[in-house]
Amino acid sequence: MRSFFSVISSRQYAILSTDEKEESIMLLTITYTGQNARDLGYLLYKHPDRTQQFTLSFGKVYVFYPEASDDRTTAALLLDIDPIDLARGKAGSMEGGLFDYVNDRPYVSSSFLSTAIARVFGSAIHGVCDKKPELVQQRLALSARIHMLPCRGGETLARELFEPLGYQVMTKSYLLDEQFPQWGMSSYLDLEITGQVTLSRLLNHLYVLIPVFDRQKHYFVGEDEISKLLAHGKGWLETHPAREKITSRYFSMHKSYARQAMSLLEEQPSVDAEESEPEQTPFVSLNTKRLEAVRKAVLESGAATVLDLGCGECKLTRLLLEESQIRRITAADVSIQALERGKSRLRLERMPQAKREKLTLMHGSAVYRDPRFSGFDAACVVEVLEHLDPFRIPAFEQVLFAHAAPGTVILTTPNREYNVKYPALKTGALRHGDHRFEWTRQEFADWAAHVCRSYGYQVVCSGIGEEDPQVGAPTQMGVFTKCV
Repeated sequence: MRSFFSVISSRQYAILSTDEKEESIMLLTITYTGQNARDLGYLLYKHPDRTQQFTLSFGKVYVFYPEASDDRTTAALLLDIDPIDLARGKAGSMEGGLFDYVNDRPYVSSSFLSTAIARVFGSAIHGVCDKKPELVQQRLALSARIHMLPCRGGETLARELFEPLGYQVMTKSYLLDEQFPQWGMSSYLDLEITGQVTLSRLLNHLYVLIPVFDRQKHYFVGEDEISKLLAHGKGWLETHPAREKITSRYFSMHKSYARQAMSLLEEQPSVDAEESEPEQTPFVSLNTKRLEAVRKAVLESGAATVLDLGCGECKLTRLLLEESQIRRITAADVSIQALERGKSRLRLERMPQAKREKLTLMHGSAVYRDPRFSGFDAACVVEVLEHLDPFRIPAFEQVLFAHAAPGTVILTTPNREYNVKYPALKTGALRHGDHRFEWTRQEFADWAAHVCRSYGYQVVCSGIGEEDPQVGAPTQMGVFTKCV
């Protein structure tokens, strides 16, 4: 079925009647009401004046803004899922589909919506906002509306779950069949929650609680779901009066996982709301910040083909595979073992065919010329340089900047000056036993300038991670752009 919103613009949506909007399959809206409301676009990393499309394993996701003014801005997240694909299973999969041919999944807010929130609003859910970081910890006047939520328990359950979190809750129920009102009400409802809350906290609430309402999950519920629940529930789930019910329903029929999660939740110290306020900004590791910065730089470069040189376990590759802008990505590493771990992390045997066709894994070295490295719009070299012996750096330069010569090179490496911020690190020691060297900011800048002079590039250097006024950020990044 073709999505109504695959052909409609935000402005056209704004002039639809209320009834027309209710009949659409748009599943989630988030509204920010207040001064400078268009800042919602910064928090979500989605521009209010553009409609964006993302391809996930189960279908397409669209993000657009039905309204965007200085005092009220609404972001809409639409899922377009093919029910036939759900029944048959995607081409190349090892198993059949998870649902019957007649199913409600394309039209209701289910676990697919939680996955879309985490993938499409990944930076926002983790409390990352480079351009306006002060907004991350601000409680904003936000409301979220979820359309057609399969709700076992109806309005009572909705209030039981969301009101203890400080939301005002409104619901709208529907008859099972308007022509036969005697059949009673359906199990679906529209849910609207409103409150003063950070966007990150709101998205984490939705991510955890949407699957709690619905019996069916589109994914295999494994032990790794325990860590996901604890991560997204940190700072609120351990004190929620319905935490046992939430945990039980989150894991569906897997009682052993629910018991493990409850045991871990009960180990968390109980704190009051005021003391737990700092937890509204979840801890984000330096590696996560680094990968996000590189991903963002790749997208901003406009690259459609990418070489991940020194890919390791393919963490960056996995992120870039989710981007519809990227048509082809090759991940290369000198370590066969790292490639095998990366293959396992990517779950190639379960990967949808369309995504699998974008990916190539290859064995190769960053210091030996390889014709397979040529022809890419961008190359990413993340935390690789410092593992090379210094005498091999000229060979690395030749391989990457002279022979592969992509339009953009995004390279990260540790900032040695920042090592004084690590108390466990001895004076003069390097951060990793396999590091051959680590550069100061000036040393990195000097090398980058040498590369630009020698190979016809220009560079912008920046820091990644917490910035210290004296020693800078823990990671330094150079974005090299080939001169025309």
